[in-house]
Amino acid sequence: MRWAAPVIAALLLLVQADLWWGKGNMPYVMSLRKQLAEQRAANVQARARNARVQAEVSDLREGLEMVEEKARAELGMVKPDEILVQVTARK
Repeated sequence: MRWAAPVIAALLLLVQADLWWGKGNMPYVMSLRKQLAEQRAANVQARARNARVQAEVSDLREGLEMVEEKARAELGMVKPDEILVQVTARK
């Protein structure tokens, strides 16, 4: 029975050593958790961006209003009988 306490203590130290310095140690796990949180945040942003793009694609497929709006906003196009007036803010 005298040897039981040192053996248990040695096994406990061995388990702790593996936990802190072995494969899959605590600092490594913590860095993986941080990377996972960052990736999840990036995934949320990507899903939002994908939803916006998907909505735009469905608008383009369904009607010409979106095409006309894009042409006016991005290319400055006007209809034949329209007059374009641009207002700029004073500095």
